[in-house]
Amino acid sequence: MKTYDIAVLPGDGIGVEVMDAALAILRAVEPRIARRLVTTVHPAGAAHYQATGAALPAPTLQACRRADAVLFGAMGLPDVRATDGTEIIPQLDLRFALDLYAGVRPVRTWPGLPVPLADGRAAQIDLVLVRENTEGLFYARGRGRVEGEAAYDTMKISRAGTGRVCDFALALASKRQAQGRPGRVTNVDKANVFTSMAYWRSVFIERAQAWPAVAVEHVYVDAMALNLVLQPWRYDVLVTENMFGDILSDLIAALVGGMGMAPSADLGDSHGLFQPAHGTAPDIAGRGIANPSAMVLSLTMMLDWLADRHADAALADGARAIESALHGALVDAGVRTRDLGGTSMTADVVQAVLERL
Repeated sequence: MKTYDIAVLPGDGIGVEVMDAALAILRAVEPRIARRLVTTVHPAGAAHYQATGAALPAPTLQACRRADAVLFGAMGLPDVRATDGTEIIPQLDLRFALDLYAGVRPVRTWPGLPVPLADGRAAQIDLVLVRENTEGLFYARGRGRVEGEAAYDTMKISRAGTGRVCDFALALASKRQAQGRPGRVTNVDKANVFTSMAYWRSVFIERAQAWPAVAVEHVYVDAMALNLVLQPWRYDVLVTENMFGDILSDLIAALVGGMGMAPSADLGDSHGLFQPAHGTAPDIAGRGIANPSAMVLSLTMMLDWLADRHADAALADGARAIESALHGALVDAGVRTRDLGGTSMTADVVQAVLERL
């Protein structure tokens, strides 16, 4: 039986709860696909930092480097901060340490789930935001400086960093085109104001020439925020700088039911990390009411990535089985957590998915 090693980092708050849910579902699908995924839990996070002084211990980072994939819950607590006043966020450390340059945030409408847009075309939302993960304004993390009465954070946009994430987005659009989707990339920048963003755009245009079958367009980030509220069904693949992607990924999650329905992957050439896009939600931690769907969908993204990486179709079969079971639980059976307007508990969602597996 083929075996894969998965480093599991549950983290803080509801990260632990949704991770437990995902692992229960993973255990159930293993015999169905005749694959073994060995999951080993490792410590990291704000609570661990509070207790030990280390947010991402060296053995945990080493385990992530060795693993076939990393399954990540959520990390950070509002009251646990570093000496510079910023939160303890080990997921950023992992992005830089493992060179996870492409943040992939897919969202799509689920039939029957509440959405904020009354327009019937909202049922057609199916897009992916690709966020550059290792440069942009986030490059300033740990490098910012205060001089007198002013603070400075420097954005970095390089040809190499921008080029590879643009290549990733263009390749993804080409793949989606082969699956019957539009196959169009929208470059989101602020090239009318910033030299760095004009440079970003020039690199995107250069890279897009290698993909003549993929349609491309350019939209300024402020206009993009407006367009995503008014007509998100128009878009297929978005690619953007780190900070812009951080903001817009929350916006698109709200269009399809909220952060509880928003999975994500942080991908590089050698490593992949998979996590729900939501945070630790300390206000509801321990109450058993968190929506595990984003974590479960992140699990399916991990299986699909491993299937592609190892040419193992059985893993993709497992991902489809889990997606189908979650769809049946949420849409057909009407199992809804509070964020989706229902009263179901985390355990209710897990049980409904397990029954359908």
